[in-house]
Amino acid sequence: MVGLGADGWDGLPPASRAAVQAADVLVGSARQLDLVPGDVERRPWPSPMLPALPGLLDSLADRAVVVLASGDPMLSGVGSTLVRLLGADAVRVLPAPSSVSLACARLGWPVEDTEVLTLVGRPPELLHPRVQPGRRLLVLGSDGGTPAAVAALLTARGYGRSTVTVLGSLGGSDESVSTGTAAAPPATTDPLVVTAVECLADPGTVPLPTTPGLPDDAYEHDGQLTKSEVRAVTLARLAPVPGQLLWDVGAGAGSIGIEWMRSHPACRAVAVESVPERAERAGRNAVRLGVPGLQVVVGRAPDALAGLDAPDAVFVGGGATTPLLLDACWAALRPGGRLVVNAVTVQSEAVLAEWHGRVGGELVRLAVSRGVPVGGFTGWKAAMPVTIWSCTR
Repeated sequence: MVGLGADGWDGLPPASRAAVQAADVLVGSARQLDLVPGDVERRPWPSPMLPALPGLLDSLADRAVVVLASGDPMLSGVGSTLVRLLGADAVRVLPAPSSVSLACARLGWPVEDTEVLTLVGRPPELLHPRVQPGRRLLVLGSDGGTPAAVAALLTARGYGRSTVTVLGSLGGSDESVSTGTAAAPPATTDPLVVTAVECLADPGTVPLPTTPGLPDDAYEHDGQLTKSEVRAVTLARLAPVPGQLLWDVGAGAGSIGIEWMRSHPACRAVAVESVPERAERAGRNAVRLGVPGLQVVVGRAPDALAGLDAPDAVFVGGGATTPLLLDACWAALRPGGRLVVNAVTVQSEAVLAEWHGRVGGELVRLAVSRGVPVGGFTGWKAAMPVTIWSCTR
């Protein structure tokens, strides 16, 4: 794989040029293929690319192939896909400076202190958890519409004062850098852009933390919501780990699955909810809170769990008395997986006590009281106590 900058052939170092000149076949986008001189055979990427990629690679198995890519092929590029398909030993990568390195160089930003997010083929709502006061973000997009989408999201979140810099055709002869704010972003017609953001909250905007236990009013709900304090303890028991999968059974507003996914971009979750209106609400909450990848399954557990990928953790927020529900969840868990069940009724507590006696784990009861007005004074109003059983398989 040979990385190309916006300066094309002229900017390639000798090793990259030699690799291209020794190729039997060049593969890449039409734009990238046009940047390279010579009469070597050229194969543009098929469309759609991913389903056709294994067949294309098989057809070229006995030939010297050079794949052309933009910048560093291993940074949000096709390089990771090819390595996954062929193995690292079969792929030699000759990168050019990445758009991230070039953008940080132009802005004077330390790369290690800059958060990078790709929106190539992905929804802009992924930005939500990363929009925090004082953060520096670099957003990679697939076309010139990305800066406007980023600016609109920032403005809607109450970050209209954020500085937005659009860097186009980095490293090319027509390189451009223009700066504005999220409320008044710079215009661009260049499809090869990186959007840089310095997040600045508008007066009165309250940041949403990245820790578990978001405020209850961050969610749209009908009362079926694990409350903030209980949610924080529940997530601590579930112990999110990057790359792992959670089943949120009886998801309600989806808060547990959403905050599991907010803990790390690689965390995945399935929200299982039997009431269609609540399932739709959980999906809306997931988009608004920055985890549009939450998988929502409408159906009644345990039947709705059939066919789902095996989980690393399961949360049951209600319905512990449903016949065979906990049996199905326990059986589905991967080794080392965590099962956490919350109960508020005596009948549900009895089920948890029976399971605790059978497989062990830990039982905790939470009693939360909130300060409320009592005439001209303040008193305590107790919420229903919640019993939490957690166990590792």
